[in-house]
Amino acid sequence: MKVTQEKLPASQIGLEIEVPAEASKQVYEKIVQRLAKSVKLPGFRQGKVPRNILLQRLGPQRVKVEALEELIQESLDKAIKDEAIDAIGNYQLVSSIDELLEKYTPGEPLTFSARVDVPAEVELGDYSSFKATAEKTEYDPQEVEDLIQRQREAHATLVPVEGRAVEMGDVAIVDYAGRLADAAEGDAPLEGVDAENFQMEIAEGRFISGLVEGVVGMNVGDTKEIQVTFPDDYPKADVAGKEVIFTVSVKEIKEKELPELDDDFAEEVSDYETMAELRESLEKQYREKAERETQTSVDEALTEELLKVAKIDPPATNIERELDTMLTQTAMQMQQYGMDIGRLFNKETIPQIRQKSRPEAVLNVQRSLALMEVAKRESLEPTEEEIAAKSKELLEELDDRNVDRDRLHSFVKEDLSKEKVLAWLRERAEIEYVPKGSLEKEESDAEIEDEVESAVQTIDAIVSSSSEEE
Repeated sequence: MKVTQEKLPASQIGLEIEVPAEASKQVYEKIVQRLAKSVKLPGFRQGKVPRNILLQRLGPQRVKVEALEELIQESLDKAIKDEAIDAIGNYQLVSSIDELLEKYTPGEPLTFSARVDVPAEVELGDYSSFKATAEKTEYDPQEVEDLIQRQREAHATLVPVEGRAVEMGDVAIVDYAGRLADAAEGDAPLEGVDAENFQMEIAEGRFISGLVEGVVGMNVGDTKEIQVTFPDDYPKADVAGKEVIFTVSVKEIKEKELPELDDDFAEEVSDYETMAELRESLEKQYREKAERETQTSVDEALTEELLKVAKIDPPATNIERELDTMLTQTAMQMQQYGMDIGRLFNKETIPQIRQKSRPEAVLNVQRSLALMEVAKRESLEPTEEEIAAKSKELLEELDDRNVDRDRLHSFVKEDLSKEKVLAWLRERAEIEYVPKGSLEKEESDAEIEDEVESAVQTIDAIVSSSSEEE
């Protein structure tokens, strides 16, 4: 068998394979014998159908199709093995299957073309002493006070109020219904933009801008029309960017009675017995959070510097796997927030979501490949003892779930390798720190709720758009 290789973009190898005449005949005959044993025809015992009858009844084209499929697969497997090609993912047939069927004659040579993904070649420049700019997150004691205040509000008692209008900070029990501002008289109200006995928290940012503010000043029994404008990127397509008039009726006004900040409060909201212990614990958590965010910013800056001196053309197989991982992680996060995954991820929306996520997936793959190349060059791979210890830790967290041990080993090895590389780069880098928020960058893990909300809005918009097209 003759094999000609060609290096292609996107980390692919092109293969032109010439199958010898003898091999093309052997595979054809093997398929005929296999069909003769398995096909059942009236008037013949299974496995005893004469060859000419079998070919006549099945048609020569069916036999050629099966023979050609097996011939291509066997030839590719042999070519990849003989040529020592480190193929990843499935092969892609370049030759047209219809043309191959026309050309294929058992007992004559057959030539076809295919391509396979191979690990990317990573070219790196000097990475031994980077200069990078990173954000430094300072511990802010106000974060502790804000969290405690939110806990107070979450555990507040709602007390009915009489003799005054709605104020900021109250909770108003309302009925409301929305209609488009340009709707014709008699048009039905907007579906899903109405509620009865709804507890509306009167605080900025809780609802569409202008609605809460419009309720302020209303008294029990009042009904009022409040016109608001929905944001252009609002996930509900039928109101996004549109003027909507809400008819709001106030039925009851309540104010929050906050609990005292004493030891009883600490026991109610935490595992600590005193407020002093609770504050100490929260301070420690927020200091550690600030340190983690600073290190994450440094690691991101160093990785971006590494990509500047790298040349990487990642294969499609790696990109598709990264897209699979990204979508799985997003789905799991959404599920944790009680969202309907089936509605957001379906056969109509998934291709669009994958396409939108592709640039990020490519960047993720490039970052990973660059870090792993440094690990290889600097011998920074973890030991088997380190991998075993980390794997054991993860298995304990996963409890009794079914885990592919080989995949876990590979994941842990790669993860620990990246940690070692980043630590190695940090030791040799010159870091300039700037205040948090000074640089434009992706959100950190600490802002995961905002990421999930953004993803939901994007997917909701796609879902709504698909529904309208239908």
